[in-house]
Amino acid sequence: MVVVGAGFGGLFATKSLRKAPVDVTLINSTAYHLFQPLLYQVATGILSEGEIAPPIREILRRQGNVDVRLGTVTGIDATARTVTVEAPGIDYTVGYDTLIVAAGASQSYFGNDGYADHAPGMKSIDDALELRARIFGAFELADLQPDPADAERWLTFVVVGAGPTGVEMAGQIAELAHRNLPGQYRHIDPRRARVILVDALDAVLNTFGDHLSTRALRRLHLLGVEVELETRVVGVDATGIEVETKRGRRRIESMTKMWAAGVAAPPLATRLAEATGAATDRAGRLRVNPDCSLPGHPEIYAVGDMMSLDALPGVAQVAIQSGRYVAGQIKRRLDGREPGPPFKYFDKGSMATISRFSAVASVGRVRVSGFLGWLMWLAVHLLYLVGFKNRVTAVLHWAVSFLGRGRSERVSTFQQAYARTAVREYGNPFDRYTTNRSSDPS
Repeated sequence: MVVVGAGFGGLFATKSLRKAPVDVTLINSTAYHLFQPLLYQVATGILSEGEIAPPIREILRRQGNVDVRLGTVTGIDATARTVTVEAPGIDYTVGYDTLIVAAGASQSYFGNDGYADHAPGMKSIDDALELRARIFGAFELADLQPDPADAERWLTFVVVGAGPTGVEMAGQIAELAHRNLPGQYRHIDPRRARVILVDALDAVLNTFGDHLSTRALRRLHLLGVEVELETRVVGVDATGIEVETKRGRRRIESMTKMWAAGVAAPPLATRLAEATGAATDRAGRLRVNPDCSLPGHPEIYAVGDMMSLDALPGVAQVAIQSGRYVAGQIKRRLDGREPGPPFKYFDKGSMATISRFSAVASVGRVRVSGFLGWLMWLAVHLLYLVGFKNRVTAVLHWAVSFLGRGRSERVSTFQQAYARTAVREYGNPFDRYTTNRSSDPS
């Protein structure tokens, strides 16, 4: 078996096959499993990257039937049943009898990929570290500006997208400005910072229902976040953002922008669709059978954000449940039993934090906000953090940040802030090394 991706779907599928008579090759583009819902806390200095990204080999160290390999799957031959993988400095091929594709989702800029240079998304550790460098660096550079207009530009933060990630980011930046940083700068007052949350829809957290959406909006206003709804982004550059509203077009001067407005299937979904003839939806996700397999290819499964089935949302629980379901189907087949019933998602609810001690939670018919919602959020996220050590250190850092006024992880570097640009300008260093070595006559 080959499992592509060690996010929630791939990891839980692999762990569910622990006692099955199979050899599993788990291929992932990084050496760690990422707990993506807490990326915004890395970006705002609450948690370190290690606390939300434990090593895959450590997680699976007691599972003897797994071979963990680093690399990005770039091609699939459905006829030969092989996957082609690229890793730094080396390419290789792995054969499979059964394939589970769980490569997650990528950030969508709705056809404006150039925005990424000036408004990073929130899909990877690299994104979070870049944003952390930009956010804390903005306060440092604002403190150096002799012109008040330049200082104001550095102290204006724009978050695009009012879903859970955008709301959480806006709330935490506002807390930084109004609670954690005042008194630490000689030439600026961090409380003058503007945090602007922009969304083209007419509500924040629109999937949570009117009641919780209104509660969240009220709490954001109390934090000092400026919420601009029914506002569409039409341009992003180094020093600002262009938006269009019912009143017309205008510009917001800002040096620090972040994008949390949309997701799309990764490029692997397109390659797999081409290799198998599978259809995709508007977001590029693979349309699968009720058992999560690809039409005409019962040996290939797509789970989590890769699959399009029954209009399911792209959330962690869908990935976890579909990964476990597919593993169960494979075990039934190995045991010679009939396939189980179609995959049915059990909605365990949605949660989003707004600020310390304040969150909203929608679980079935129950709608909770405020401190009780925050306690529910805390319990659920501790439950799904992988590893006892990570849970303990996360609790300690939450205590520092939420009970005190400190942020444990404020270290950021120039390299983190601009590495994306460097990689684009200079390319993959392993590719250059290989090219130089092959052209060396000696």
